[in-house]
Amino acid sequence: MALSKRRRPHAVDYWPGFVDALSTLLLVVTFLMVLFMVAQYFAAQDASGKDTALAKLQRQIAQMADLLSLERSQKKTAMEETSGLRETLAASSAENKRLTSLLSVDSAKSGDARVAAVTTQLDEQKSITAQALAQVELLNQQILALRKQLAALENSLGDSDKRDKQAQAQISDLGQRLNVALAKRVQELSQYRSTFFGELKKSLGDRDDIQVVGDRFVFQSEIFFDSGSADLSPLGYAELDKLGTALRDLENKIPRDINWVLRIDGHTDVRPIATAAFRSNWELSSQRAISVVKYLVSKGVPPNRLVAAGFGEYQPLTSGYTDADLRRNRRIELKLTEK
Repeated sequence: MALSKRRRPHAVDYWPGFVDALSTLLLVVTFLMVLFMVAQYFAAQDASGKDTALAKLQRQIAQMADLLSLERSQKKTAMEETSGLRETLAASSAENKRLTSLLSVDSAKSGDARVAAVTTQLDEQKSITAQALAQVELLNQQILALRKQLAALENSLGDSDKRDKQAQAQISDLGQRLNVALAKRVQELSQYRSTFFGELKKSLGDRDDIQVVGDRFVFQSEIFFDSGSADLSPLGYAELDKLGTALRDLENKIPRDINWVLRIDGHTDVRPIATAAFRSNWELSSQRAISVVKYLVSKGVPPNRLVAAGFGEYQPLTSGYTDADLRRNRRIELKLTEK
């Protein structure tokens, strides 16, 4: 009986420890899912106009999804193994009780043989418990690795946001520089336009039927064409010769990096036209502008510096219907502008 009391094993309850470990694991997984959702939110906010950062983030999120999938699988395996361990521990506890009972009843007969068998079973249970603890330690290491990857992902998102802000600042600076450059070009072209119009007006003389209106040089149509016609008159040839000379001089003065053109705009009055040659005022105004362009090209003006446009009766200078109003609306306009 004394031997039985000395060798009686004490049952160890491992279950609370496993429950705590599983609870901690579930909390960590919940925390990781929250972090994953937050990362998705910030990634969605950062999506517009950031294709490169989004692609990188999607790859990282895919990696996180794989890791979470692996974590779920390992958690399920751990739960199954824990359930098996619990059943094994319960069976071991029952077996220990049975063995203890047998030892107390028949200790004299069984003696050292039964004690040795019980000791062997206890050693086996210790081995199983050690394996379970090793698996829990492995899970803890995997959780630590997941935390490190989440930290790296947060750092990457921070760097991406910083690079995006720098890019936006550079774009803003480039936009300001471009606006300044464009304003400078417009100012330069405006200076050349003033010089060109001044020289042209000097060569044409002081005439009521030729005016400078804003950024346009306006000729009355009667200078170049007869009524209802798009064929240049002899007077029109003479005036266009002066215009061609002024344009060739202008081309030599304007720097080559300014991409300028002279737009020839044809306009008519509101009275409709319907002839075999022109079925509308639009066709008449367009053909008049083309006739001017063709003649200037024949006088050596580069074609790439000329544009012909017809507006018909749709952009009048005045809305009146008197002869003076109608005459004023019938016109050819020159506008020096950039392409």
